[in-house]
Amino acid sequence: MKKVFLNIFVLSVFFLPGFLTTVFAQNEPVLYFCEKYDSNKGEIGVSDRFTTGYLTVMVKSDYELDLEDVHIQFDRLDERSKKFEFYKKFDYVIEPEMSYVFFAKNDDSDLKFEEPGFYRVFLLDDNDKTVASALIEIVSK
Repeated sequence: MKKVFLNIFVLSVFFLPGFLTTVFAQNEPVLYFCEKYDSNKGEIGVSDRFTTGYLTVMVKSDYELDLEDVHIQFDRLDERSKKFEFYKKFDYVIEPEMSYVFFAKNDDSDLKFEEPGFYRVFLLDDNDKTVASALIEIVSK
């Protein structure tokens, strides 16, 4: 009888909470990449591995981002030191109620990855606090 009680106790303490809670792999918002964004077709060529050149950075959230002045920052992995180092930064203005936004080449920024390597890409608020980030690999054409 004690063994049955012990089994029920262990089951309820260690396994039952796992069935009652929801676990998410990634918190919102999510930053990811595509070759380009088309207003009719949407995201074209979504991946995390691209050849050198221009890309579009996408940010998607289940809620309004509540941001206006934002920055997209690239940090590149230095193969020798194995540390990420600042590479480029671009400034944008978005609407606070946006929950889905893309950042692409425009007159003020080129969002161009010129060198192969691994990059950390950040969406930063006006205080340079990270809102979302992702890793991307750039290879030679």
